[in-house]
Amino acid sequence: MRGVLDRIARAGHPPMHALGPDQARRAYEAGAGVLDIPPHRLARADDLSVTARDGANLPARLFAPASTDPLPVLLYFHGGGFTVGSVATHEPLCRHLAHLAHCAVLSVDYRLAPDWKFPTAVHDAWDSLVWLRQNAAALGLDPARIAIGGDSAGGTLAAVSAIAARDAGWTLALQLLFYPGCAGHQDTPGHKTFAQGFLLEEPHISYFFGHYLRSPADRDDWRFAPLDGVDEHGHVRELDGLAPAWIGLAECDPLTDEGVMYADRMRMAGVAVDLDIYAGVVHGFIQFGRAIPQALQCHNDAARALRQAFR
Repeated sequence: MRGVLDRIARAGHPPMHALGPDQARRAYEAGAGVLDIPPHRLARADDLSVTARDGANLPARLFAPASTDPLPVLLYFHGGGFTVGSVATHEPLCRHLAHLAHCAVLSVDYRLAPDWKFPTAVHDAWDSLVWLRQNAAALGLDPARIAIGGDSAGGTLAAVSAIAARDAGWTLALQLLFYPGCAGHQDTPGHKTFAQGFLLEEPHISYFFGHYLRSPADRDDWRFAPLDGVDEHGHVRELDGLAPAWIGLAECDPLTDEGVMYADRMRMAGVAVDLDIYAGVVHGFIQFGRAIPQALQCHNDAARALRQAFR
C-alpha cells in the first residue's frame, strides 16, 4: 500500500481539492481504472434510465450474468464525495461483484454536487430503489431479493436508503457498505491520525462536503449522517429493524472509526452485522485490485455476503 501511495505522489498530479469540480471529475475519471482490475465479461450490460421524483432521467447500467431464472439484484451507488465518480468509474467493481455473487448489479448515476446540493443525491438514491422495485420483474430480476450498497459517499446513500426502506416497511436482503461516511462531524481519532498521507486527506473531505452541503446545519441531518444526525424533531434515528449489513472498512482511513461506531449502533439495535477491517490499506482500496491483494479479498468477502443474503 505504501508503494502505491508513493507512486501516486511521484506522478505529481495536482490534488483534487485544488481543482474545480469539473476538472476534479475529469481527473477522477482518468485515474479510476489505472489500478483497477480489467472489467469482467458478463452476459448483460444494459444501459437504462431511472426516473427521479422531479422527472429527471438518471443514467444507470445493469450488469448481470446469464440466467434463465430471475436474478437477485444489488442496487449500487458509487463513491466520490457526492462530487466526483460515476457508473463508469465503478464498472469493474460492479461487474466483478455480479460475477462473484451471481447476481445482477444496478449502478446509478445520481446527481452530483455542486450543481445538485444535498439532499438531491439522497432523493435520487431513494427514487432509484422505488424504480427498481417497480421494474425488477420486467428486467428479469427478483423484486423479493434486493440488496443495497455503495462505497464511501455511496455507502452513506445506501445506509440512509436502508433506513428509509425500513420506515416504508420494505424488506431488503442486505446493506453492503464499503467504508461509508456515517458521521456529521469529522472529529473521531481516525480523522486526526489519517488526516494526511493516506490518500483521502482532510482537505479532500472539506472540499467534497463544501460542495455538497447547503449550510453547516446539513451536517446534523440524519440523511447526511446516519450515525448521529437527527430528524426534523431533533431525534437521532433508531436503527432497529434494518436489513442485515456487511461492512468492509480500511484500517488506514479517516472514516473507519465512524464505520465501526455505526456497526456497533446497529448491533445494539439487534441488526445482524458482519464487519471486516482490512489491515494496512487506505480509503478507496477496493479499486486497486491490480496492486493490492486485499482489494480482491474484499470483493470476495462482499460477494460471499451477497450470496448468503440472497439464498
